[in-house]
Amino acid sequence: MASAFSALHESLQTVLSQRLGWTELREVQERSYRAVANGSDVLVIAPTAGGKSEAALIPVIDDLLKNGRAGVACIYISPLKALINDQEERFSAFCIPTGLTVMKWHGDVPKGDRAWKEGEKPHILMITPESLEVLLHEPKLAVALKNLRCVIIDELHAFVEAERGAHLKTLLYRIDRIAQRPVQRIGLSATVGNPGEILGWLSDHRHGDEVVAVPSMAKQKRFSFVIEAEEKDRMDAVVRTVAGKKALVFVNSRRDAENVMNVIAPRVENVYIHHSSLSVAVRKEAEEAFSREGGACIICTSTLELGIDIGDLDVVVQLGPPNSVSSFLQRMGRSGRRGQSAYVAWVLRDSCELLCSTAIIESAMHQRVEPLHPQKRPYNVLVQQMFLFVHRTRRTTRRQLEHSLRSFPPFAGVPTATIGKIITHAIEQGYLTTDGDMLMLGERAEQTFGNANWKDLYSVIMGAGEFRAVTPEGEVIGRLDARFVSSRAAGEFSLGGKVWSMVKCDEGHNLVVVVPGTEQTSRAFWTGGGMTGFSPLVCAAVQEILSRGSSVLPLLPPEEEILRERIRRLPHKIPKTGLCVWERRSGNRIEVVILSLYGSQMNRLLTILLGQILGKRVRVRYSDFSVLIQNVGRDGAAQRVEDVLQVIKALDRDAIGAIVPALPADTWKFGEVLPKEVLKDMALSEQYHIEEFIETIRVVPVVIMPDLPQGPTQPGNKGEDE
Repeated sequence: MASAFSALHESLQTVLSQRLGWTELREVQERSYRAVANGSDVLVIAPTAGGKSEAALIPVIDDLLKNGRAGVACIYISPLKALINDQEERFSAFCIPTGLTVMKWHGDVPKGDRAWKEGEKPHILMITPESLEVLLHEPKLAVALKNLRCVIIDELHAFVEAERGAHLKTLLYRIDRIAQRPVQRIGLSATVGNPGEILGWLSDHRHGDEVVAVPSMAKQKRFSFVIEAEEKDRMDAVVRTVAGKKALVFVNSRRDAENVMNVIAPRVENVYIHHSSLSVAVRKEAEEAFSREGGACIICTSTLELGIDIGDLDVVVQLGPPNSVSSFLQRMGRSGRRGQSAYVAWVLRDSCELLCSTAIIESAMHQRVEPLHPQKRPYNVLVQQMFLFVHRTRRTTRRQLEHSLRSFPPFAGVPTATIGKIITHAIEQGYLTTDGDMLMLGERAEQTFGNANWKDLYSVIMGAGEFRAVTPEGEVIGRLDARFVSSRAAGEFSLGGKVWSMVKCDEGHNLVVVVPGTEQTSRAFWTGGGMTGFSPLVCAAVQEILSRGSSVLPLLPPEEEILRERIRRLPHKIPKTGLCVWERRSGNRIEVVILSLYGSQMNRLLTILLGQILGKRVRVRYSDFSVLIQNVGRDGAAQRVEDVLQVIKALDRDAIGAIVPALPADTWKFGEVLPKEVLKDMALSEQYHIEEFIETIRVVPVVIMPDLPQGPTQPGNKGEDE
């Protein structure tokens, strides 16, 4: 079979050979070219820096050069504005020499640059879902998409399980409507545990589809472990590891990033910070540091997991384990490029973190990655689309509105009666108003969402909870959590690795004015976005290690002994799967431990059900790995708990729904618009994950283990009360 490279348009071949030195395509690009050229929807899976972007872009450019397209030919959708900024240079390097044009469109692009004149439409448009929603409400601009050839969705895994995934699917459907045909979809990702299912979700089986999966090349990977109980000793280890090197230090929250930056900045040259609440300028400064000679270190969160190119580096430092195998693979993929060994240095707090870290590495060794699960009941997105349809049409009938909502693939499984209830409730609450048979946006919708020309409707992301931090000169430093702003008043805080003091707060515009501060130990916090608990896949790998009694990794003797000591504190012969129940003595009391290695989502719901069934006197706590039950009695306590677990196994969705507490409507951006029963139905699926819980709890065995004496016996417990 002739190579795809030889079949490329001459101009594209010239760009690839003269500017990049290419004489052939990589395997992922060769296979993707054939799949895309065949017209199929394609999911491309390849490791970080594996050439995924080029795999999608090359066949698109080739088609444009050979066939030409009027209007916008390709839309590139990214979950991050920063990723668009990073990819713009790469796309331009391919396109501009061949006479093709590229435009980026997102909230950080000046408003005057987010449009085009007649005859100047870009060939490739780089955009976020929220900005695409805005564009589709501009008829004079949206008509430029009628000849669209394809849509490229980068970092697809970042969308699938979130509400933005359901929102993205509505946008893709509306693009098909504008083009009056199925527009080709190309998804890119480094990590997907169930690629066939996710391709089906992306494609909707509208026509042919194909997975192009290229595993990472076998190469040496190096790991080192430092376990220190004291924070000072862990910081010393980080400083030793990154000194004079190009290094990324991954932490699990924005607060942790600021704290680590404050500690090590005085001790490490060229250290920077990167997280989602920092301004574009601050993050760009960190990214550009890696293009210069010499050592540079970035303290970062998951913002640098995605495809932002920061070049070669010497070491990835993992300060505490990440919560998933997927995150680990993304982070490890940042090192070991251009023939070098990938090197991850783990700096850990205790034996529990070592246990989790080895479980993550073992899963990666066996090529196990978390499967992705799209939302089953995206009612919050449905309300957004309801408002947008009425806003766009100004006046509509109830029948037209219901038909429009049912036509969107994410809502195909929503009963017609449920859609009717939502519309009726919106009318009763004043979000919609009627004029005879016609529906219009009501006064309450205008009060809640009507500011800035209904800007709040274009996104499902909760955005009202943050304040912009701005200097008196107008420089934007970043964003602060609203709860933090109200709790600190005029206090000092750390943002971007510098200390600031709030001098003025404008709640009407969600803005605080800041000036340089003086305190050296000040802190900031953000609601959400931190460690969400280990994935069920990681927890299952932990149970495998416990059952085996050791890790298969070639650990050094000190780490191996630390791990064995942790395992010795548990009952012998832990099974490879199932719930293990045992009693232990705590002072004069008997406690019951359930070793439940299915993740905090399952254990949270299990804790609620145990607490309700066992009674108010009983106290139940949970972690990723276990459930701890106190005040359950003395004689036969473990058997009593086991009996309740059998009762829980028999509960159906309605029975569990009657027990668990309702969540406040403001948990979701459009939650206030939903009737209580619909809100509860959504909470059961998207917050309590009830379907996954029932599927798991009904099949796992329950084993009563021998009693244990006093002392800690769990692999780790973050001690969250329910």
